[in-house]
Amino acid sequence: MPHTAAAIHSDPEILGGTPVFVGTRVPFRNLIDYLERNHSLDEFLDAFPSVSREQAVAALEAAHEAVSQDARPAR
Repeated sequence: MPHTAAAIHSDPEILGGTPVFVGTRVPFRNLIDYLERNHSLDEFLDAFPSVSREQAVAALEAAHEAVSQDARPAR
């Protein structure tokens, strides 16, 4: 998962180890919460300008890869 290292990280000194976008104190969970509430990626980025579009997309791609790696194709 090379995207994860570039987009999000966890450090015990930052928000107690909560995964955050690199270079920020914005938790990755905030992005998920925005999307779950039917807000757009642009709305999230407007609310958290310290997160770049590239970081957000890379984090979502890494999350997709993580949940898909063990998935079996439909029959």
